[in-house]
Amino acid sequence: MHELEPVTVTCPYCWEAIEVLVDPSEGEQDYIEDCSVCCNPIRFVVRVDESAVQVEALSQDD
Repeated sequence: MHELEPVTVTCPYCWEAIEVLVDPSEGEQDYIEDCSVCCNPIRFVVRVDESAVQVEALSQDD
């Protein structure tokens, strides 16, 4: 079982910092999940390289 990595991102709607759990073993990912604060749908684009996990949080319009 792979360990999930917590990543803090800023919601593109309410600008609150939220923590999401990312599975770095999955490589590149693109999915939608609701903000835990304002409930708006956020598009998460995840990129993984040897040294880091990068998560971009986008609004539906981006």
